[in-house]
Amino acid sequence: MSRMATKHKEAWKTFAQVFDRFTELAIHKLISKGVIDGLMGHASIGKEANVFLAQAKDRTVIVKIYRLSTCDFTRMYTFIRTDPRFPKLNRQRRKVVFAWAQREFRNLMKAREAGVRVPTPITHINNILVMDLVGDAMPAAKAKDQLPQKPDAFIADIIGQMRKLYKAGLVHGDLSPYNILNQHEKPVIIDMSQSTTPEDPNAKEFLERDAKNIAAFAKKIGVEVTADEILQKVKA
Repeated sequence: MSRMATKHKEAWKTFAQVFDRFTELAIHKLISKGVIDGLMGHASIGKEANVFLAQAKDRTVIVKIYRLSTCDFTRMYTFIRTDPRFPKLNRQRRKVVFAWAQREFRNLMKAREAGVRVPTPITHINNILVMDLVGDAMPAAKAKDQLPQKPDAFIADIIGQMRKLYKAGLVHGDLSPYNILNQHEKPVIIDMSQSTTPEDPNAKEFLERDAKNIAAFAKKIGVEVTADEILQKVKA
């Protein structure tokens, strides 16, 4: 088998994991509405979703597709069932996945309005979320892969973003260098589908875990700050 044939075969494997008939129809709807012109290829594969690059007229955007059949449905439901914004959500797989995508869209909108550095959401439909690309031609690298050249400023900026998010009434819930992009030495927070409100009974635990993760990352790159100090600054 040629190298090109192998490449196409692998690409189809990735598409097959995502594009059930229902998702195909939703993608076609996005194209027919002029939201995107078409998908250009996948950018990453996550725990619950695959992320694709798409053409949208003269720019590149991100299309995040939550898998309907192979996502960690139990994890999703566990996270979202205590969110006071989704009080009547029943444990039906498709409805939970749709709510998960809607939740990330709402969280990104709220974060953007509060001045938090996150991707700009464009629209969502069913299990699909469309966002602006953070990066140039390709997505910016994650902080874990592209360590900051000025660690103190980078960590201080992350804490500042956490504080803005908290003041806006959101706790990220899964913050780590895996969910922070390094765009030109500025942290951009991503993956906000699990983010919840302070009224969520699990919010305190989530915020403390976020602080511990950032403190651990700070230590790794030579910045001395404790999880307690981060929490104090976030809540100040």
